[in-house]
Amino acid sequence: MKSYIDLIEQTFDFPTKEFKVENDELLFNDVPLMDIIKEYGTPLKLTYLPKISGNIQNAKKYFQNAIKKHKYNGNYTYCYCTKSSHFKFVLEEALKNNIHLETSSSFDIPIIKNLYEEGKVEKDMYIICNGYKRELYTNYIAELINDGFENCIPVLDNMQELDAYDAKVTREFKMGLRIAADEEPNFGFYTSRLGIRYNDILDFYNNKIKKHPKGKLKMLHFFINTGIKDSAYYWSELSRFVYKYCELKKICPELDTIDIGGGFPIKTSVYFDYDYQYMADQIIENVQWICEKNNVEVPNIMTEFGSYTVGESGAVIYSVLDQKLQNDKELWYMIDGSFITHLPDAWGLNQKYIMLAVNKWDDNFHRVNLGGLTCDSMDYYNSEAHTTEVFLPMIQNGDKLYMGFFHTGAYQESLGGYGGIQHCLIPAPKHVIIDRNEKGEIETSLFAPEQDSDSMLRTLGYKK
Repeated sequence: MKSYIDLIEQTFDFPTKEFKVENDELLFNDVPLMDIIKEYGTPLKLTYLPKISGNIQNAKKYFQNAIKKHKYNGNYTYCYCTKSSHFKFVLEEALKNNIHLETSSSFDIPIIKNLYEEGKVEKDMYIICNGYKRELYTNYIAELINDGFENCIPVLDNMQELDAYDAKVTREFKMGLRIAADEEPNFGFYTSRLGIRYNDILDFYNNKIKKHPKGKLKMLHFFINTGIKDSAYYWSELSRFVYKYCELKKICPELDTIDIGGGFPIKTSVYFDYDYQYMADQIIENVQWICEKNNVEVPNIMTEFGSYTVGESGAVIYSVLDQKLQNDKELWYMIDGSFITHLPDAWGLNQKYIMLAVNKWDDNFHRVNLGGLTCDSMDYYNSEAHTTEVFLPMIQNGDKLYMGFFHTGAYQESLGGYGGIQHCLIPAPKHVIIDRNEKGEIETSLFAPEQDSDSMLRTLGYKK
């Protein structure tokens, strides 16, 4: 029988930029994971900070290359979508790369104020405020604008939202309009619930914005749920959006920017076939062609990459507690954590992540099902992005097997209710931050220990 490393090397083009094996053990971005496990134990979440900066710089390079190639007369701005991960260490790492921010709720704004007080952001930063906004959110946005955040741009999600800024903003400000895009044909409904209908945009501008005493229309915004894909659906929606920009630009000289949202994908399998540079080239080329056809100036372009910024920095490491053969063919590896609580996208959306053994790569392998600690029958993982099966090294003679899920850095903590109550009171795992110093040496720190019972008892009202 072949070894686990033989299986991986024959299935994928392995090793990769992120993964390689030395002395029977897995390295993640050249970080020896067994050293982390020996120091901190399992289960644990880890964040490899240099990956955040690396992906930001790569995206900037893709768009700058495309702008240069097509002699595009507009600029590119990278915004980070904070809802992907609000952790301070994530924002601080991202902000090292001269980026801007996109918000989605009222409580994003106190985070920005905190970063400003610490000197991490300046008042000329673009702060793109998206979402359907309740009163507290519009109050906070108005406070930022009144306080001198000149590039805080509320993106109007409906035509009534402007009334809030009429009443609360005391100085000139910039605004954006979100257009309600049509969803993919197989979606549950036809048009996004977010944004303003295409047919209402021009009348709304002429009647409410054109002669507004304080607000100027700076940006047109749209977002496609399926992400930036080389598909007829994506190119059709992008083209429709750019044509609307051209139509509006002819009557609104202040309009000079389009925001195409997020959507760069991340690697959810060791096999990954996506050409980022090609997609950036095609976006720039399409926007330029439509604008030239309509005799209008090309817009500046913004993106709001969230998962792409932080997703590939994350991992969750487990150990196998036990193996259980429940019938003639279904072998279960029971892990020391839960998919429902630690990786809710894997449970709720059937999201697949890169799953690899951390040790025992020279051992034989077999097919397994992975079971979590909760009593829920859905707390399992038994297929991967490239196959309907899961294979891991065999466990014999009391050996300890460790395995990891990788590129899990976006959304999982917020969706899982980090720091709160989770299914079966499974605690949040310890969280380790991995960085490199100026010499390139690995440095680790414990951001948070494993959640304890006292914190849960306080949340549930048993303790004060």
